[in-house]
Amino acid sequence: MFIEIDFNSEEALYVQLRNQIIIGIATSKIQEGETLPSVRQLADNIGINMHTVNKAYSVLKQEGFITLDRRNGAIIALSSDKIKALSEMKKELTVLLAKGCCKNITRCEVHELIDEIFNEYN
Repeated sequence: MFIEIDFNSEEALYVQLRNQIIIGIATSKIQEGETLPSVRQLADNIGINMHTVNKAYSVLKQEGFITLDRRNGAIIALSSDKIKALSEMKKELTVLLAKGCCKNITRCEVHELIDEIFNEYN
C-alpha cells in the first residue's frame, strides 16, 4: 500500500491518511478483507507518529470502512449503511458546493468534475 503524506499541507496528517485509504478502497487498490499494516508499521513506513495512524484508523472504524481486531489488526470491512453514507455525503457536499458558488463555479462545471472523479472509481 502506497501512502503519500504532504507534511506542508494545512490538512491534518490523520485526515490525509484517512482520505488516502478511502481513495485506495474506491479505486480498488485496497480490497475488502485486506489487512492494513499495523499502527507501528505504517507509522514507521510513512514517518509519522503512531498516535496519528491510530487516530486515522479510529476514524475509519467510526465511518464504517474498517474493523479493528486485536489479533488481526485493521481490516477493510465496508459498512453497508447507505442511508447514513448519503447523509454524510450531503453534509460534506453542501459546504463544498457553497464554496464553489462563492467562486462562481457553475452547475455544469460541478457535474463535469463529479463525472471525471467518479469515472476513476469504476
